[in-house]
Amino acid sequence: MPDVTCDYVVVGAGPAGCVLASRLSADPAVRVVLLEAGGPDKAREIAVPAAFSRLFTTGYDWNYRTGKQAGLADRELYWPRGRTLGGSSSINAMMWLRGHQLDYDEWGRDCPGWSYAEVLPYFHRIERRHGGPAAPVYGAAGPVWISQPRSVNPATRAFLAACAAAGLPALGEANEPDNTGYALAPLTQRRGRRWSAADAYLRPARRRPNLTVLTGALAERVELDGDRATGISYRGADGAVHRVTARREVLLSAGAINSPQLLMLSGIGNPDVLRAAGVEPRHELAGVGENLQDHLAAGVNVHCPKPVTMVAAESVGQLARYLLLRRGMLTSNVAEAVAFVRSEPGLPAPDLEMIFAPAPFMDHGLTPPPGHGLTAGTVLLQPDSRGRVTLGSANPADPPQIDPGYLTAPADLTRLVAGVRIAEELLAAEALREYVGGPMTPYPGTVGTAELAQHIRERAETLYHPVGTCRMGSDPDAVVDPALKVRGLDGLRVVDVSVMPRINRGHTQAPAYLIAEKAADLILGHDGPPSAVV
Repeated sequence: MPDVTCDYVVVGAGPAGCVLASRLSADPAVRVVLLEAGGPDKAREIAVPAAFSRLFTTGYDWNYRTGKQAGLADRELYWPRGRTLGGSSSINAMMWLRGHQLDYDEWGRDCPGWSYAEVLPYFHRIERRHGGPAAPVYGAAGPVWISQPRSVNPATRAFLAACAAAGLPALGEANEPDNTGYALAPLTQRRGRRWSAADAYLRPARRRPNLTVLTGALAERVELDGDRATGISYRGADGAVHRVTARREVLLSAGAINSPQLLMLSGIGNPDVLRAAGVEPRHELAGVGENLQDHLAAGVNVHCPKPVTMVAAESVGQLARYLLLRRGMLTSNVAEAVAFVRSEPGLPAPDLEMIFAPAPFMDHGLTPPPGHGLTAGTVLLQPDSRGRVTLGSANPADPPQIDPGYLTAPADLTRLVAGVRIAEELLAAEALREYVGGPMTPYPGTVGTAELAQHIRERAETLYHPVGTCRMGSDPDAVVDPALKVRGLDGLRVVDVSVMPRINRGHTQAPAYLIAEKAADLILGHDGPPSAVV
């Protein structure tokens, strides 16, 4: 494609980029270009909820690896990230868990406009709650369909009963302001089919002649003219380098890995880090790539004596149910239920999440299970550990270096051990007796604290939620200000989960949409969320 000029260029077609492309192009006088490094979202598996792990390590995945983690027995962890239209919303487990109201109130202390009361209308603008109550928890007319699991597994029902027997509060909705308790997982699904950001925002907007969507377009740098961002240079599917000039703003929505990478490739970041990678510094901003946070998860896997688990999901009968009725195991996101709990009394909000899967989910679902089984995963919601993203080289095609810094804060391991103990207790409940057999390798069963801690170090994995590497704040060390403008530069914003100051006590899909919806209003000068219509 020849070089073009537009009003706004958006880098990355994940949830944030799809929202921006839709909202900004709603004005027919404004021209928007959306760049996506991956290809179209054509894979059949994208639509089938239970098939999400089939997309891992394929061309729809950035297929990242972290550096060796000293806190995790020197392992390199696999980090899938969506590389297609819809981004990670096209390959994730579809869970819509905003987090706790304190998450946003904590953001709002340093970032005016981002408190829970101020962001809740944006969630309502996004959401279209189907098959359950909407107001006051959810919106009812937004573009993102939110549904409960369509065909709940009997073992999942038993897990919820075990939570009740343990005295945990029953949540009417998992997205209540205080998410303490248990519930079925709300999902971004429509009638048993995945509903991605591309479905919700991009496809309706692509009918507009003022929106251009380019796939196979790898952004290589932000073009700067002095202290102003003027456009993006990208390598197209033809192998040539092209330029998009932006009259108004350049908007980076490439995620917590690629947004800081692109800033650094453009000479924006810590000068010492840039020079070490062979990049000439253009604008000093030491926080770029710092403050990396992620949800670390440790699983308890057990055999299931009843053949009811999702090991049978690909049977002829289940395939027929899905194709004919959009029901059955293939509509499952695997992680069907959640419980948010505290590792110790007195905490202001849950610090642990229990995820129940009626399947033996191990090795990211890439390894065939040894038989019918169940998984109770423990997730550390707000780690004290911090990591960083740096450049691997000055070549935009090379992956960045990812160091999550897992378990560098000793308290994180202590809380994860406590969480696994809670998971073990829930699986031992009477309500689950008929579904729970012996431990399934690699889970060692109930062992001492030292042995369990070592098991966590050797087996814990990411829950796929990296955030924070372009931190938002009012302090001079923040990468972007509360309006998401990159400090010291004009015409450049970062709009994705990399701006989150602290990771939420939920999942990061919902905040990704939220950040972009609010950013669209900031860019357009709106005072608050307008109509939900796209």
